[in-house]
Amino acid sequence: MDKIKFGTDGWRGVIGEDFTFPNVRRVAAAIAQYIREESQPAHGLIIGYDMRFLSAEFARAAAEVISNAGIPVWLAHTGTPTPAVSYAVTRRKAAGAVMITASHNPYRWNGIKFKAPYGGSAAPAIIRRIEVHLHRLDGKSAHKRRPAPIATVDLTAPYLDRLKQMVKLDLIRSSGQKFAIDPMYGSGRGCVARLFDEAGIPYREIHSEHNPLFPGMNPEPIEPHVEGLRRAVAEGGFDVGFATDGDADRIGAIDRTGDFIDSHKIFSILLQHLTEDLGLRGEVVKTFSTTQMVDKLAAKHHLPLHITPIGFKYICELMLTRDILIGGEESGGIGIKGHLPERDGILNSLLLAEMMAEKKKTLGELVEDLSHEFGPHFYERVDLEVELAKAQRLVKQVAQGKFKKVAGLAVTAVEDLDGAKLRFGDSAWLLVRASGTENLLRLYSEAPTHEQVKTLLAEMTSVAKK
Repeated sequence: MDKIKFGTDGWRGVIGEDFTFPNVRRVAAAIAQYIREESQPAHGLIIGYDMRFLSAEFARAAAEVISNAGIPVWLAHTGTPTPAVSYAVTRRKAAGAVMITASHNPYRWNGIKFKAPYGGSAAPAIIRRIEVHLHRLDGKSAHKRRPAPIATVDLTAPYLDRLKQMVKLDLIRSSGQKFAIDPMYGSGRGCVARLFDEAGIPYREIHSEHNPLFPGMNPEPIEPHVEGLRRAVAEGGFDVGFATDGDADRIGAIDRTGDFIDSHKIFSILLQHLTEDLGLRGEVVKTFSTTQMVDKLAAKHHLPLHITPIGFKYICELMLTRDILIGGEESGGIGIKGHLPERDGILNSLLLAEMMAEKKKTLGELVEDLSHEFGPHFYERVDLEVELAKAQRLVKQVAQGKFKKVAGLAVTAVEDLDGAKLRFGDSAWLLVRASGTENLLRLYSEAPTHEQVKTLLAEMTSVAKK
């Protein structure tokens, strides 16, 4: 029971070990208790799920617990993208949503996200209240009431109708470009394909069958998991390939040259599109581990910039209280003004295609334009399996200024907003951060050359292993 702990975006566990039907029911009961005592139970809850092993069954179990608490439930009729579930919350004015997903984690994992009434990641204060109810239950069943109805509904179609209003599909078709789409065996399968079919846009979708083993990859749109998409782009002569993660709220891309376009460059390109092509204004928010190029673009367009700890829930909080134009994180989650305070890999794929059509350029050429204007920015992340206490000890040493030089570069500043970041002048940095829930140490780095990034990460990896 003590293993149930919400991280940066919900609770995750290994299927059959800690992610079990009793524990899913316990978390669902805590959410129901929170809704009954602190929200609007009559407004009901949305329940969605991804394509993982037993996700549909876990969702049904959660629905029954919530129904037995007297709260109406709208249960997705099939695997559904997280942003579609979030959109359903706002469209139906529900009290929130439960999403059964482990996002980009390997196949052995599953998880639960809770979405608040505003259609975005639950604020830390809401999660703390759910955890209070979770521990109060302490294995006891919640008080049963007369069961409320469980309605099985299509959450995807209304969401896709919404996207059609936001993106110029006719412009994308007129560009004559061809697209490869990779939902990575996740719940985004068929979504972009359906919109492209309707608009007459040529495409090929790969990895769209139901296979909860995610063979040959983790459903995370980063290298090396995008290798299949890279081959599809090359073999089919496609102009670009878009990949979304297991629950379709994150994005990665492959240019027609085979180059991987990471989330940092995608964030920067989308910010440029919103300001220069669409003429939109507002503030910008990024997490602590995200590229400096965003800072430079925000300064160019005189847009206020906010930097938050890692986790989209912090971006979501600002999107609810300020006029945020775009908010993004290192892991590929990007939220756009006028939609939801939520990441949306499908919308972002469409917006990239729209910008390519608007500029009459490839994605690689758009990246080259940014590098020419703001200088080259190379980025990489390394995840190391390190005992949690040791990982935390290393982070503390870095934050305390124990490192004066790394890979021959002098440390000019240390920041500790989330983990510990070493700065080397104004063009390179290295972030060391321990996971809040796993035996994992994450190293992030950005520099003007790929060699510098590799060297910085290699030296800190050697320190961590010692």
